[in-house]
Order: sequence, then structure tokens, then C-alpha cells
Amino acid sequence: MIGTVSSKYALRSLFRSPVRSLLSIIGVGVSCAMALFAASWIRGGAEMQIRAASECGSGHLRIVPDEWTEKRLNSMRLADWGQAIEGVNSIQNVRSVSMRARANGLVAFGIRTSAVEVVGVNPEEEFKSNRVVYKSELHGRYLREDDINKVVIGHALAKRLDVDIDDDLYVTVSGRDEIQSVMLTIVGIVKTGSRDIDASICHTTLTEIERMTGYEGPGEISVLLDSHKLIDSRQKELAQKIGNGNTVITWKEVNPALAANVEGDTAFTKGLVAIIVIVASLGIASAQLTAVLERKHEFAILSALGMKVRQVIGLIVLEALIVGIGGTVVALMVGGSLAYYLATHGVSLAAVMGDNFSIGDVLLDPYMYGDFGIWLVWYAVGISVMSTVVASLYPAWLTTRINPADALRTA
Repeated sequence: MIGTVSSKYALRSLFRSPVRSLLSIIGVGVSCAMALFAASWIRGGAEMQIRAASECGSGHLRIVPDEWTEKRLNSMRLADWGQAIEGVNSIQNVRSVSMRARANGLVAFGIRTSAVEVVGVNPEEEFKSNRVVYKSELHGRYLREDDINKVVIGHALAKRLDVDIDDDLYVTVSGRDEIQSVMLTIVGIVKTGSRDIDASICHTTLTEIERMTGYEGPGEISVLLDSHKLIDSRQKELAQKIGNGNTVITWKEVNPALAANVEGDTAFTKGLVAIIVIVASLGIASAQLTAVLERKHEFAILSALGMKVRQVIGLIVLEALIVGIGGTVVALMVGGSLAYYLATHGVSLAAVMGDNFSIGDVLLDPYMYGDFGIWLVWYAVGISVMSTVVASLYPAWLTTRINPADALRTA
């Protein structure tokens, strides 16, 4: 009986109380729309943070020496970095590759000094892949491959030392055997807009930092992929091709605090959706429970005519599913429209963060955009169906407790 006839019967039952049915559909739809908007917001924010962290030097993937995640020493260097580069070049969906070496140092100009992390880079790749460089205001120029004794520093560091382009910095770093010092000429000053980041920028070439420290080769290789959704698969693939002595980590190991923030936002979204489903289910359950109690006589007649218990339950669930489908349409109209606006226009972070668009050493975008895609449809269907089906269980069970004789006698 659960077929065309049942569908017609379920529709007739819903249209018997059109206001109540419409309110149920709107209730489910609005609740689901809230969940869609929240999911779009959180997913968009997570994607923005992952992109920002990856493009600020972490990379989606990073090849580091074994035990780097435990020790995090700037003196550590890659084992057979040539094989590691070959491994990166052999995998697909790689957008850019950057090699770096780091050293703890002290920069001085006159009587003014500042502790910094001196970063040796491949200038061409760094300028293309590091948003701290290519998205910032640059006074002077960035490094070139053939630069000797040149350095690029951040604006806040330049102000602290009271230096400008063409001034010579006295740079002291920890070398392999002893402390090394060298004079580096400032060729560029980077202004990101974040005081903390601007105070930490001190870039020179890989060749220069090798000469200063005595440590050969890069200490890390950062890999940017076409999409953060490829991280897990490419990590497994790359780990088999980099040789012994090195390991592949993700941006999460490089920026654990930011990763925890993203995971916290995701958990919040799941909790919010769960609350929305519960609230919507309670509302639908109340409406359906009222409808069942009003139709006790009707269900008694159906049972007396030979309708089985499972068929009665099927009718109640079918009515709930129809409400859920209507709720899905409302959710996509309302929540989908809001998600589309968020994805196309974005929200300015200036109202929340002022002019400092950074978290730690990660430079964020000034606008945050929501996520929009076909997933909204399945999300809406899933929430609506879940809330309505859950809501129909108790009223459906209640119909099985109706005694046809008692219901007909009291009708």
C-alpha cells in the first residue's frame, strides 16, 4: 500500500491542515537555512585560514628532516634534498615549490639591535609563492638569485633599527662551528600591515645563509598544491619518494595553533547543526503528535480495514518526508541565497580585526568568503530528512498503541 495510493493519502492528510503543514515546512526550512549559512561561513573561514597558512611559508606539505617536529631546530638540514626535489616533481597538482634554510640571528645598526630568524630563500620561487612577499607593499626590490651580501627586511624591523634602503646591517648568526657575522646591504623593505610579521621578516638568499652558517643545503621544502583537499593523498604519495632521513608533514604540524582553531570551528559547526536538527525535530514531532491524536478514529478505521502496523508507520514517515522535502526547498531558497551572497561578496575582517589581518605569522586575506557548491543541496536534504524522520518516529510508534475498538467506541 505504500506507493501511489499512500502518497495521495499522505498529501491529503497534510492539506487537511494547510496552515500547520506550512508552518512545519517553514520551521524545517528556516532551521536548515541557518545550518547552511553557518556551514558556508565556517567552511569558507577554514579554507581561508588553510590557504593563508600554506601561502605564508608553511606550504600545504613540507619536507623536513626526521625529528624536526620534535626538535624544531633551525640548524637541521635535509638529507639528500636533491632526491626530495625529484620526488616533488614526480607528483601531480603541485603549484609551486620553495626551498628555505633558517638561522637564529641578531641584526644591528649602530647601537640598535634586534633578534630575528634569518631565512635563506630561493628568490624567484619565494616571490611567487609567499604572500608575505607578493601581497605586501615593497619599498625597493626583492632578492635576486645572484645577490651577494643582500637582505630584505620588514617595515617594523626597519623602524626599530632606524634603517632604510642601501643601509648596511651587521648580522650575526649561529654557525656550524662558531658564531659568524657579516655585513648585508638592505635592498628591500616589506610592509604587510601586520606589525608582528613586519618585525620578523629578514630574508637573504640560500647561498648567502649557507656561507654564513656553514650548513649546506635547505632545511625545508614547502610544497603548494592546487587545492588543500589533495593534502592527504599527496602526502602519502610524496612520503614514498623523498628518501631516508626526511619526512613529509602538513601545514597542521607547522602551525598547530591555527590547525586547532580550524578544527574547533569545524566542531562548532557540527554541534550547531546537531542543535538545529534537535530543535527542528522537536517542532515537527509536536505538530505530528497533535495530528496523530486528532486522527485516532481514522487510524482505527484503517486498522479495522486490514492495514498493517508497518503500513501505518510508513504513512506517518511519508508525511514527514514530504514536509522534509518542502523544508529542503525553503532552506535552499533562503540559506542557499545567503551562502551565495557570502561566497561572492564576502565579509570584511576590518570590523573584527582592524587593520591587522594576521594570526601569529600568518597573513590573512582582508575579506572572508563563504563556501558555495553542490554540497549545499546534499547538506539541506540530509538535515531536513534527518530532522523530519527522527521527528516522525515517536508519533509513528504511538499509532501502533491505538486500540481500534477503543478508538471507534470513543469517536
